[in-house]
Amino acid sequence: MKVFKLLVLILLINVPNLIHAQNSSSDDMVEITKTLMNYIEGSTNGQPNLLEKAFHEDLNLYYVKKGKLKIWKGKSYIKDTKEGEPTGESGKIISIDFENTIAVAKVQISHPESSSPYIDYFMLMKLEGNWKIIHKMFTKRVN
Repeated sequence: MKVFKLLVLILLINVPNLIHAQNSSSDDMVEITKTLMNYIEGSTNGQPNLLEKAFHEDLNLYYVKKGKLKIWKGKSYIKDTKEGEPTGESGKIISIDFENTIAVAKVQISHPESSSPYIDYFMLMKLEGNWKIIHKMFTKRVN
């Protein structure tokens, strides 16, 4: 009986922490999703201001061309996004996995005139209370 009382006492003491952790996790998922949607909307709808909100200032994009690693500076990517000029593409979040202050996400970007969508993999970090995309890798899906 003493063990049961002790377990109940421990549970009562820790319930506020468990509830806070659960709320924090769902809040983080919402914020990560919002960051990814800023990327999708900014990229597909010609809104560089949303890309600036989503990207860390030191972000790089990585891809392979002719078997070689290519690096595209995030600032150049944002600059190449023309304000108010949608690309005709659409995007959707495929998956999000996170732990504490780091996350990995997968996004698909499709163009109506292409049968092969782009697949983006993102690394995100929670910095000063905000989720930011710190790196992006992308490729075309092979059908």
